[in-house]
Amino acid sequence: MNFRSWFVARLAGKQLFVLAGLTALLMIAGAGSAPGQNTRRQRRESNANRRARITRTIDDTYSHRWEVGAGGGYERFRSGEFKQQNNEVAFWTSGMYSLNPKLGVVGIVGGGFGSAKLNNTIENAVNPQIQDYEYMAGPSYRLVRKEKYSVGVYGTGGAAYGRFSTGPKDFPSTTVGLWPSGTAAAFSVGVNLDYNFFPNLAVRVTPNYQGTTYGSTVQNNKLVNFGLVYRFGRMP
Repeated sequence: MNFRSWFVARLAGKQLFVLAGLTALLMIAGAGSAPGQNTRRQRRESNANRRARITRTIDDTYSHRWEVGAGGGYERFRSGEFKQQNNEVAFWTSGMYSLNPKLGVVGIVGGGFGSAKLNNTIENAVNPQIQDYEYMAGPSYRLVRKEKYSVGVYGTGGAAYGRFSTGPKDFPSTTVGLWPSGTAAAFSVGVNLDYNFFPNLAVRVTPNYQGTTYGSTVQNNKLVNFGLVYRFGRMP
């Protein structure tokens, strides 16, 4: 073999060696990147599935036609024009018919029980028991709808009935400065804060303002209610 043939053979061998090395590097790089690409693809698919599941849960939760709730609470109520506000134990029940996932019509029946603060009176009647009951209805609107919680507002109006008697039937409550017993107009606004255990079951906390009109005046009552809400039925 002459020198020229030997040089060409050596050059060709080096080219094949370099080509083989590049091929091996490309194969290693491809093998190394495949798991990462698969992981990213799986992560994207997992996130997409999670978002789809959350969307289905939200639709399932707020597509119920009916909602009922009940519970207790705490109320601050002024039992007479010149009396201090007294504490009352409150109760509430509600039912709502949903027109769509956000808007509904709600009816509320509630009340409170407590002792009026009379201070010193010539009749010597000390802290008589009083009760008030409210029957109201109006619109309700959900501002926020999430998988685990929701925020809604409502406004209602109707009637209230108060019992402020402090003694026998011939002893009127107005004698000791309490509101006259009877029926009066009432209205209320509040915020429903729901935490969903399941699509059809939630715990609710409701801070609200309630106005009553005993004695031709307005009583500005403040309440915090809490309880459970159950949803059922489906919108078409």
